[in-house]
Amino acid sequence: MREPNEIDFWRGFALVTIFINHIPGIFFERFTFRNVAISDSAELFVFLAGWALRKLVDGPARTLSARYLILRLEGRAFTVYLAQLVIAQLAVALQAGASLLLDAPFLLDWNNASGIFTDPVRANLGLVLLTFQLGYFDILPLYVVLMLASPLIALSYRHARALLLPASLAIWAYALAFGVNFPTWPVEGAWFFDPLAWQLVFVLGFLLAGEDGIGGLVRRYRKPLWWAALPLVLLGVVAARTEFDPSPIALPEPKLFFVFDKTFLSPARLLSNLAIVAVFAGAFAAISRGVPRIADFLSALGRNSLNVFCAGSLLSLAGQIFRFAYSGDVVSDAFIVMFGIAAMGATAWASEWRERLRAKSARAPA
Repeated sequence: MREPNEIDFWRGFALVTIFINHIPGIFFERFTFRNVAISDSAELFVFLAGWALRKLVDGPARTLSARYLILRLEGRAFTVYLAQLVIAQLAVALQAGASLLLDAPFLLDWNNASGIFTDPVRANLGLVLLTFQLGYFDILPLYVVLMLASPLIALSYRHARALLLPASLAIWAYALAFGVNFPTWPVEGAWFFDPLAWQLVFVLGFLLAGEDGIGGLVRRYRKPLWWAALPLVLLGVVAARTEFDPSPIALPEPKLFFVFDKTFLSPARLLSNLAIVAVFAGAFAAISRGVPRIADFLSALGRNSLNVFCAGSLLSLAGQIFRFAYSGDVVSDAFIVMFGIAAMGATAWASEWRERLRAKSARAPA
């Protein structure tokens, strides 16, 4: 297994934060960083996913031909897709079971799940097509689309490097200018995370992870960028603490460029995420020295991010139900958070134990 490192650590940090943020009203939600920033862990998670893709493309996949690179990346997309199907169905079952156990039929309406029970044929088809998404279970569909597009990103990087960022910026700007998004079905609407907009933060993570291009440029001017990013982070703190959010009525067209919109990854949220990355990049060394066990734990979560994300999503839903059943207070909320984080740690441990067992079996004589 990989040694603890900065990328895995921050991915683990994002996973824990997402787990807590997906339990609305929980006491500890107020301590997550979205309360002191315009952006939140979703941007960080997708940015680091792009970063991880670059490390793969420059590392183990560096010598792969285009055909095998496409197969490898599309295989990962299919794995993420299957994970989304499994956790969505388990979430539906969890809500159904809770509604029966607690004699609370309205639980079937939580998190946009009512279509599964009122229109099961079309809604189940929508789940498979990713056009029907449960609330709080809508990040992986975005990740599936990004991974499906990842061969295009990787091959553009290999053969038309100069075009990758301009193309990504153009798609993002088009989505914001015209409000273009993927539609949902059978419930009429749009994706919570617009892939056309969110691909930009994924591509930026990919490009900044490299030692060349803008990644190299950022490394050369790291100190000035830190000082440039710090005021943006502080402005984000002020905006979040004062709940400042520009009114769309007072803004010029196209308004998505000026509001703090999460679905379309508005510029303010994008800049907030990049500024946070600039300010806290490199902090892992100090964190690892100061609290090595926490650094190791979060790195383990980040190393097994897909499995831990799936477990965390279901644990968040279980936490929502637990709070409903036991009228959440500080004590029960503390129990939920401690149990949830421990279960996410157990998921990471089990994932690595399985890998060690597989490696040991492969080395054993036939």
